[in-house]
Amino acid sequence: MKLFVKFLAMQIKSQMQYKLSFFLTLLGQLFTSFTVLLGVYFMFVRFNRVEDYTFEQALLCSAVMLMAFSLAETFARGFDLFPRMISNGEFDRVLVRPRNEVFQILALKMDITRIGRLVQAILVFCYATPQSGVIWTWDKILTLCLMVICGSLIFCGLFLIYAGFTFFTIEGLEFMNILTDGGREFGRYPFSIYGRKILMFLTFVVPLALFQYYPLLYLLDREKNVFYMFLPIVGLLFLLPSYAFFRTGLKRYKSIGS
Repeated sequence: MKLFVKFLAMQIKSQMQYKLSFFLTLLGQLFTSFTVLLGVYFMFVRFNRVEDYTFEQALLCSAVMLMAFSLAETFARGFDLFPRMISNGEFDRVLVRPRNEVFQILALKMDITRIGRLVQAILVFCYATPQSGVIWTWDKILTLCLMVICGSLIFCGLFLIYAGFTFFTIEGLEFMNILTDGGREFGRYPFSIYGRKILMFLTFVVPLALFQYYPLLYLLDREKNVFYMFLPIVGLLFLLPSYAFFRTGLKRYKSIGS
């Protein structure tokens, strides 16, 4: 953990060398994300409710999803660069260092400007909370923390799978964006609105619903079962096959040579 903090400090220091560029990019991330909110707003201008969810409740759902995705994108940005590491041979240097490969990929690139999206998500959350109907008790606060933290780790698992495919294809597969960026976009609304089959897929295959939809029901008092509160932790089991897939690809890796 201490080494990770050192790498993080190095990334911040390097990105702050050009302060104007850094803050302009951060602001760009902040304001670009507001276009997503416009889509939600115009939907509710046309329809007062979406499957019995109010505008503020949809914003709460969207804010949680964006917070989770922003944290994952900030600290797991190195997986986006992984195809380049494979194609130009940089990954060979990772293999000869006495540290875990996943840790080194994480430390390779942390995009601090993505915090702009996190700030925007927090602002939306602060706006939606008073009118969402949530009565904030200690268990609701804990549920919210689990949704954000576990959600970001589940997205990291998806990024890890994306990197694992690179061992087989050399180039990254764009279809994974359906589950990462697409998951963030679809997560603007509770996943139940897309139908039972999609909800089951996002529950048992790619467990995005375990940190977004089911805990939201608990926050809104639509479900009293305390088990819903801890479903984001159950979703972390997704990291096991994600890491196993990455290790399987790693065993097939062959150096391109110098």
